[in-house]
Amino acid sequence: MTDRSEEAKNNFLAGMNCAQAVLCAFRDRCGLDLDTALKLASGFGGGLARQREVCGAISGICMAADLIRGPGEGADKTAKDEHYAFIRELCDAFRAETGSIVCRELLGLAPRQSDPPVSEARTPAYYKKRPCAELVALAAKILSEHLPE
Repeated sequence: MTDRSEEAKNNFLAGMNCAQAVLCAFRDRCGLDLDTALKLASGFGGGLARQREVCGAISGICMAADLIRGPGEGADKTAKDEHYAFIRELCDAFRAETGSIVCRELLGLAPRQSDPPVSEARTPAYYKKRPCAELVALAAKILSEHLPE
């Protein structure tokens, strides 16, 4: 595991949501302080506010990649298209390892998930039944491999 991969996993195990765990592992490269990174990614946990849509680890990858190398003001179509292709490459790498980028599919939940927008208590049982710590570690590994230091 890379250092950032371990950091992302430890972030999750310390209570961050999946998106926060990944983004915070790259906050130095993104030019963010911890509080800003936590706030920026706060709504993306649980597949976007526990709707079980796109995995928070993927959202974290995307936010970090956007801040590190995304096209800025005045970017032309080519730059935007190249960045979309890069984000798609990251998603494809994650999907190749996991089979999906969708939270409910990764967790083996029903297709029409109706979780309340309330986070679960982080207990030993919670961590035991969730693959999220490993998924955020994988996400950070993929981003590290595609964005060398």
